[in-house]
Amino acid sequence: LRARVVAGTPYEQLTVGVVKERKERERRVAQSPESVALLVKKGFRVVVEQGAGADSLFGDDAYVEAGATVASREEAWGAHFVTKINPPTREEAKLVGDRTLLAQINPSKNTELVAQLAGQGATVFALDMIPRLLSRGQTYDTLSSQTNIAGYRAVVEASHAFGRFFAGQMTAAGKVPPAKVLVLGCGVAGLAAVQTAKNLGALVSAYDVRPVVREQVESLGGSFLSVEYEEDGDGGGGYAKEMSDGYKAAEQAMLTEAVADADIVITTALIPNRPAPTLVKAETVARMRRGSVIVDLAAQNGGNVEGTVKDSATSTPNGVTILGYTDLESRLPTTSSNLFGNNVAKFLLSVGPQTTGRQGEYEIDLEDDAVQGMLLVQAGATREPQAYVAPAPPPAQKDEAAAEAPPPEWRKYARDATRLSVLGGCLLAAGLSPDPKLAAMLTTFSLAGLAGFQAVLGVPPALHSPLMSVTNAISGMTAVGGIMLLPALAARPRGASQLLGAFALLVSSVNIAGGFLVTRKMLGLFRRPDDPKEYFSLYGAPTGLFLAGLAALSATGRAGGVGVAGLASGVLCIAAV
Repeated sequence: LRARVVAGTPYEQLTVGVVKERKERERRVAQSPESVALLVKKGFRVVVEQGAGADSLFGDDAYVEAGATVASREEAWGAHFVTKINPPTREEAKLVGDRTLLAQINPSKNTELVAQLAGQGATVFALDMIPRLLSRGQTYDTLSSQTNIAGYRAVVEASHAFGRFFAGQMTAAGKVPPAKVLVLGCGVAGLAAVQTAKNLGALVSAYDVRPVVREQVESLGGSFLSVEYEEDGDGGGGYAKEMSDGYKAAEQAMLTEAVADADIVITTALIPNRPAPTLVKAETVARMRRGSVIVDLAAQNGGNVEGTVKDSATSTPNGVTILGYTDLESRLPTTSSNLFGNNVAKFLLSVGPQTTGRQGEYEIDLEDDAVQGMLLVQAGATREPQAYVAPAPPPAQKDEAAAEAPPPEWRKYARDATRLSVLGGCLLAAGLSPDPKLAAMLTTFSLAGLAGFQAVLGVPPALHSPLMSVTNAISGMTAVGGIMLLPALAARPRGASQLLGAFALLVSSVNIAGGFLVTRKMLGLFRRPDDPKEYFSLYGAPTGLFLAGLAALSATGRAGGVGVAGLASGVLCIAAV
């Protein structure tokens, strides 16, 4: 197991080691049975240190069932790939030797550790160096998956320390107002806190120095607070930058009022490897109501709140509880380990196949942006991971139409007046006809067109397709014209006009039958199982009676039946539409 991995090595020849985390308050494990099963399925062998997942509620039997081998600490550290969450100690780093380590390293802070691993000839992937702007990198982003859990757990811890409901209630025993939650810092953790608090029924407001997160906060149901000072806090790469003194003064004035009005404050403003900015001063905490709670997620770097004590819960003289826990992810160890393990497993499975296209083979390729960003040490050679540069957006095309000056307002009225003039001229031309029936037919046609237009206009867009099919059926009424062209006595049509009439009757009959059948099937797609049953067959009774009455009128020689039939046909056509 202790040989260095060479390029293009099949998964079947490689072993992944899962070691136990020994940092204080750490309950997570780098690989869960779920992620181990994924690696084993692809061909890797997995060796798990005995008891590595016990604190995450994963028994050794669960790893064995997933296809792993449970072994001693030395065997797990002796694998080709050692997976870990926290940076190894100097003694643990020696166990890596010249093999490959995948862990959160924080290289700018742990320079001596990086130098030691390089001196051993190791290869190191710093999981916390994933390019944040790489879309594909979100799959491997352990920072995002873990801080998301921290934001959720911060609300849970706050609710445990808070003395009221989050959601408001109106009961016979009295009224309980909803809790007011203020989230400072709207990165992954902050947004998770906003969503969780809102789901619990609280009134949530949030603030961040980056105005671009306003839409994200509002989409989760929170309200976004703004500082009356023009400065963008986007520091690139998904992080915020440190703001100017002028902005800080305006920010402090706004936050003093907002914090004093809140029941629960959750702060998440953290700049990597820098002291956390102080957002809530002691005098602001003193203005908060007794029983209020503050959860400071930046406690590991000094905290955003004056009075925060790392890894402790403290109470101020005015009864405000300040929680400075730094192990929020470990307070949900099962979920945290599952997500972290999936991040690492999917990254390991992408090293090689993502760019080479050869499935089932591990190979470091610096053309892979994710590898380029996280590869800290390669076979003993320290390298500076290159920052991923997102592709530049295409240049905006000039909208020539928008650049032109808007037309004068009178032009629209002139266009309408021209159309009315042409229409009036056509009507006057129709009036030159000596046949008085032309005007009557034009009137009937125009009114019918307007009635049809209004009927179609009221149909919902979802029913436009059935509308087209039933309209097709109605257009098949041209069958009447075909019937009129056929001979009244002869069995077979003769001449061009009668043959065209027969053809029109045939095609129109297909339109009529097919149109209504298709309409019925399409409308059936909108039916729900619990809709009442339809009995359209009962309409056959009035239809039969009406046709029998028409036959009786025709037998007596009365001509009024034709007009009545036409009226019934038109009304039914409009009703069908």
